[in-house]
Amino acid sequence: MNTGVGVLCLVVLDAQEYERWMKSAYKTLESARRDRENGFYNWACFKSHHASEKALKALLWGIGRPRPGHALVYLLLHLEKELGVEAPVSVKQACATLDKYYIPTRYPDAWVEGSPEDYFTEADADEALEKTLVIVKWVEGVRRELSRKEALSGKGLIIPPDRVLNAWREG
Repeated sequence: MNTGVGVLCLVVLDAQEYERWMKSAYKTLESARRDRENGFYNWACFKSHHASEKALKALLWGIGRPRPGHALVYLLLHLEKELGVEAPVSVKQACATLDKYYIPTRYPDAWVEGSPEDYFTEADADEALEKTLVIVKWVEGVRRELSRKEALSGKGLIIPPDRVLNAWREG
């Protein structure tokens, strides 16, 4: 929908807020790596999800459009909509894979018998860590692009008015 409004709206990335979230994402990723090395594969999988969530939320908080929730697929969809970008298939697949590690990695009642520690393998942990790196690298690339556009415009990221209007209506 084009509103016909002849004004461009600017969104400035809050670098400090973005960095705050990314710092936490990287620390969580490092904790996941240590869990994998020590054989705590279920926790490596969960923390990989958690690090990815923090990375996606770093962008959302950075553009002033935080979103509640833990589903990476939906956080990514929200980011795509807010920024007018489409994430690569590899990022979408990484989010879908990691979303499956949110509940069953932690709760025994997610399983008929045993506990989460009985069900997750070294291969699962390796895959989760790899998928997290795909997401984190994409987030960092988007951040670099936002910073580049900000520098070129001298003010901020130019967002078409119809997207700002739609975000205002939803928010």
